[in-house]
Amino acid sequence: MSRDSTGDGAQRPTLRLISEFAAVEIERDDSGNGPRLLIRDVRSGRCILLDPLELSALAWARHDDLLPLIDPSRFDRPSRNGA
Repeated sequence: MSRDSTGDGAQRPTLRLISEFAAVEIERDDSGNGPRLLIRDVRSGRCILLDPLELSALAWARHDDLLPLIDPSRFDRPSRNGA
Protein backbone atom coordinates (compact mmCIF):
# COMPACT_ATOMS: atom_id res chain seq x y z
CA MET A 1 0.00 0.00 0.00
CA SER A 2 1.35 3.42 -0.93
CA ARG A 3 0.09 6.95 -0.86
CA ASP A 4 1.14 10.29 -2.27
CA SER A 5 1.94 12.29 0.87
CA THR A 6 3.83 15.13 -0.78
CA GLY A 7 1.55 16.11 -3.64
CA ASP A 8 4.43 15.60 -6.09
CA GLY A 9 3.05 12.29 -7.36
CA ALA A 10 5.80 10.26 -5.65
CA GLN A 11 4.60 7.06 -4.04
CA ARG A 12 5.63 6.56 -0.43
CA PRO A 13 6.00 2.97 0.77
CA THR A 14 3.87 1.86 3.69
CA LEU A 15 5.22 -0.68 6.12
CA ARG A 16 2.62 -2.89 7.81
CA LEU A 17 3.53 -4.56 11.12
CA ILE A 18 1.14 -7.17 12.52
CA SER A 19 1.17 -9.21 15.71
CA GLU A 20 -1.47 -11.15 17.59
CA PHE A 21 -2.24 -7.98 19.57
CA ALA A 22 -2.05 -5.13 17.05
CA ALA A 23 -1.62 -4.09 13.43
CA VAL A 24 -0.09 -0.77 12.40
CA GLU A 25 0.93 0.95 9.19
CA ILE A 26 3.98 3.18 9.19
CA GLU A 27 5.06 5.66 6.55
CA ARG A 28 7.07 8.83 6.08
CA ASP A 29 5.07 12.04 5.85
CA ASP A 30 6.58 15.12 4.21
CA SER A 31 3.45 17.30 4.13
CA GLY A 32 4.40 19.36 7.22
CA ASN A 33 7.34 21.66 7.95
CA GLY A 34 9.71 18.70 8.00
CA PRO A 35 9.73 14.93 7.72
CA ARG A 36 7.65 13.00 10.22
CA LEU A 37 6.71 9.40 10.82
CA LEU A 38 3.01 8.62 10.46
CA ILE A 39 1.80 5.65 12.51
CA ARG A 40 -1.76 4.40 11.88
CA ASP A 41 -3.57 1.80 13.98
CA VAL A 42 -5.23 -0.46 11.40
CA ARG A 43 -8.07 -1.52 13.70
CA SER A 44 -9.24 1.94 14.75
CA GLY A 45 -7.81 4.10 11.98
CA ARG A 46 -6.28 6.45 14.57
CA CYS A 47 -3.03 8.12 13.51
CA ILE A 48 -0.15 9.97 15.09
CA LEU A 49 2.62 11.98 13.43
CA LEU A 50 5.98 11.97 15.22
CA ASP A 51 8.79 14.38 14.37
CA PRO A 52 12.50 13.52 14.74
CA LEU A 53 12.68 14.98 18.26
CA GLU A 54 9.76 12.85 19.43
CA LEU A 55 11.26 9.77 17.79
CA SER A 56 14.58 10.44 19.49
CA ALA A 57 12.83 10.64 22.86
CA LEU A 58 11.11 7.33 22.08
CA ALA A 59 14.47 5.74 21.27
CA TRP A 60 15.74 6.80 24.71
CA ALA A 61 12.67 5.42 26.50
CA ARG A 62 12.91 2.21 28.47
CA HIS A 63 10.35 -0.54 27.94
CA ASP A 64 9.06 0.18 31.45
CA ASP A 65 8.26 3.73 30.33
CA LEU A 66 5.89 2.31 27.70
CA LEU A 67 3.91 0.00 29.99
CA PRO A 68 1.12 2.53 30.66
CA LEU A 69 0.69 2.95 26.90
CA ILE A 70 0.36 -0.76 26.15
CA ASP A 71 -2.06 -1.66 28.96
CA PRO A 72 -4.85 -3.45 27.03
CA SER A 73 -7.53 -2.28 29.47
CA ARG A 74 -7.05 1.35 28.40
CA PHE A 75 -8.57 0.53 24.99
CA ASP A 76 -11.80 -0.73 26.55
CA ARG A 77 -12.72 2.37 28.54
CA PRO A 78 -14.05 5.73 27.34
CA SER A 79 -11.53 8.41 26.44
CA ARG A 80 -10.45 10.97 29.04
CA ASN A 81 -12.70 13.67 27.54
CA GLY A 82 -15.79 11.45 27.83
CA ALA A 83 -16.24 11.00 24.06
